Amino acid sequence: MPDLNNNVSRRRFIATAGATALGSVLLKACGNPPEDTPKVTSTQAAKINLSADQIPEVTKVKLGYLPIVEAAPLIIAKEMGFFAKYGLTDVDISKQANWGAARDNAKIGSSAGGIDGGQWQMPMPYLMSEGIITDNLKLPMYVLLQLNTQGNGIAIAGKHKDKGLSLKIDKAKDFFEKAKSEGSKFKAAYTFPKANQEFWIRYWLAANGVDPDNDIELLTVPAAQTVANMKTGTMDAFSTGDPWPYRIVKEKIGFISALTAEIWKGHPEEYLAMRSDWVDKYPKATKAMLKAVMEAQQWCDNFDNRKDLVKIVSVKNYFGVDPDILEETMMGKYDMGDGRKIDDKSMAVLYWKDAKGSVSYPYQSHDLWFITESVRWGFLPKSALATAKDWIKKVNREDIWREAAKEAGIPAADIPTSTSRGIEEFFDGTKFDPENPQAYLDGLKIKKA
Repeated sequence: MPDLNNNVSRRRFIATAGATALGSVLLKACGNPPEDTPKVTSTQAAKINLSADQIPEVTKVKLGYLPIVEAAPLIIAKEMGFFAKYGLTDVDISKQANWGAARDNAKIGSSAGGIDGGQWQMPMPYLMSEGIITDNLKLPMYVLLQLNTQGNGIAIAGKHKDKGLSLKIDKAKDFFEKAKSEGSKFKAAYTFPKANQEFWIRYWLAANGVDPDNDIELLTVPAAQTVANMKTGTMDAFSTGDPWPYRIVKEKIGFISALTAEIWKGHPEEYLAMRSDWVDKYPKATKAMLKAVMEAQQWCDNFDNRKDLVKIVSVKNYFGVDPDILEETMMGKYDMGDGRKIDDKSMAVLYWKDAKGSVSYPYQSHDLWFITESVRWGFLPKSALATAKDWIKKVNREDIWREAAKEAGIPAADIPTSTSRGIEEFFDGTKFDPENPQAYLDGLKIKKA
């Protein structure tokens, strides 16, 4: 697609035009932010109209991403020149092989060839901070911004079509028990354990009376391998972000039983989180990065831009998929593959605002749900709930988001006044009150806690 490649090249030229060429950086084999990271000069600052108190300490940051729609704001901030606008003229958006690779690259840091932070499922930043998924090496992280809401689905292999596997499953327990008794236990995959996409499939099953720890088999499969694995029959379902669920419909491999937007409309999805040592060392660069991503989120949320968004992210260097796989879903149009169709922009992936308010702001009440759900399934001890709010205040830096939003001139009406979005409701009628997470746990029928 030569025209698209030329368009992207032009965007890169626009994004970097006028910036002073910077020397190469010698990477040191250590985990801390490199001392020799390029600095913003006064000449550069003048060219990009930055006031003295907003000039970032460095021009460079390395952000990891996975090729799913959650990453779009990071890619757009790079390609549309928003990072450069705020003085970050040397941002590296680095594709990660899988979530485990992203975690490991954050451990070593950009100075040793890894990353400074980037896109994460929740509660990965919390688990990394406590050494739970980093081999007992505590890697303090800061949650800075929510990248998106929605944009995920639960895909089912075509052999299960017409068996009633939809959002609400009639006699679900019977179906899964029959499969188990026949020696072919239903296999459902997610992209990383104990995080978002596992939680969505667990919630959907448990709400339908199915115990995900006993009635089915759960496994981890990288997002880019989900379609291939479903083709070979090694799994019956998977939970991940677009474009992967919709591909199985387009390629007639299966169908989508439920969108996560149906399970929990306006749910928190993935986040921008950074190594805390990088943020602490470069506070102005951190806010510059947030302002750029916020601007990208607003651009992404303009549905008039969605076709261009698809063209940019679908190229080989980023997602490497046919734009047709993304164009309809980005507009909230889903052929679910089982006869059901959805045409509703409010069900599409959203990046800046939804019916409940801000998407970008990292509500601490959402982090509390992820921790509570982790306790529900035995991923965290019950004691984690007693100290959760203090833990969240340490990791969730919504205060930096607020500062960046004010500096960027975001209207006061778009800056939440509370760290809680209030009571949340799921498709089965269950409610989560962040003022009483224990009541939520007590009311759940299927759980380990």
